[in-house]
Amino acid sequence: MALCETPVSCIVEAREPLDRGIKHVKNKIQLFRAVLLLASGTLASGAIALGQDAPEPAPLPAPTQATTPAPNSNGTGGPLAEAQAAAVQVASSQPALSPAVETLLGFKRTDVRFDVDHLMDILRDKRHEGWVLAAYPDPKTAQPLIGAGFSLDLPAREHPQRDPLNAHPFLEPSSAELWQAAGLDPAKLQNILGEFNDRLTTWNKKGFRRQIWSLEPQITDEDANALLRVGIVQAIYNAKAYCRNFDHLSASQQMAMTQLVYQMGVNLQEFSTFLDLINRGNESPAEAEAVAKADAAYWRSVQMSLVQSQWARLYRARATAVIAMLDPRYIDNPAGAEHSIGAILHPARVHKGHATVRNAGYTRRHASAAHKRAARTRKN
Repeated sequence: MALCETPVSCIVEAREPLDRGIKHVKNKIQLFRAVLLLASGTLASGAIALGQDAPEPAPLPAPTQATTPAPNSNGTGGPLAEAQAAAVQVASSQPALSPAVETLLGFKRTDVRFDVDHLMDILRDKRHEGWVLAAYPDPKTAQPLIGAGFSLDLPAREHPQRDPLNAHPFLEPSSAELWQAAGLDPAKLQNILGEFNDRLTTWNKKGFRRQIWSLEPQITDEDANALLRVGIVQAIYNAKAYCRNFDHLSASQQMAMTQLVYQMGVNLQEFSTFLDLINRGNESPAEAEAVAKADAAYWRSVQMSLVQSQWARLYRARATAVIAMLDPRYIDNPAGAEHSIGAILHPARVHKGHATVRNAGYTRRHASAAHKRAARTRKN
């Protein structure tokens, strides 16, 4: 190895490999954002279109463990040793990636059949999550949300896999970990939460929600897109834990499962009838393929298990779009698939004398009435 020309060049050359180790965590998150999280899908060095066929990025080298050699061990003396010691101190102060974040960073666009960018467009629509660049309260729980419904204060949770035939575990990191996976500054999250709590105390939930569209942005569109993508990646991961057959589903069916998880999270486990149907007959790869290619009657029963839910009645427009995607022929006629669900999905009923939602169950009488109304509409 050539000797350094000057003490300064020795320091620079010696710190280069150390700096690579120091920046490994940051670079890994930045690479994830570059390939997955930037909504524009472009980099300064060239365009990266997520919907196009492009080679997967090469895996990053494992971070190296820097060590400080004894003074004068290589003949360079004190300045080199001091520079290396300083580098080691900075490296040790870098936040470690949690296992959950490591898993999220390992996501590849080939892990799903649908276009993640297309799902982002859907979730940004006001019929689904909407798009707000400042923290606002959830209409039911008053918990802080931002962007397209990204939760800001969830703790990490245990979510055991109760299906003995599904080896895929659930991933329930904290909001702070997801924020880290998006490559955002943790201090910014704490500032946003502090301001949210102050506003909630001053305005209360109802008053706060009236102010939503007048709030000054607290994050950029790029930040919100990064959070949305991370949330979608987590939803994909957990959709596989809910559905053994996920990898064999069509693109629209995978997108439907991902949307259900994105909106309902751990509450999806309460939809036992739906989960029993979606996982039926998946004991072997051959049976899994059979389920994925099952006839329309089977998938209609899967759809009906959601149509009968209170969730579908409360969020009728959104539920209609999501449930329709479970139709194996959805890609041939999306509008027709949505019309088929919309014709039988009734909105939640509210008693005039009370502000409570009526828990009305789906019956043949309701279906018959829907068909009669549709027939009258066609005649008119």
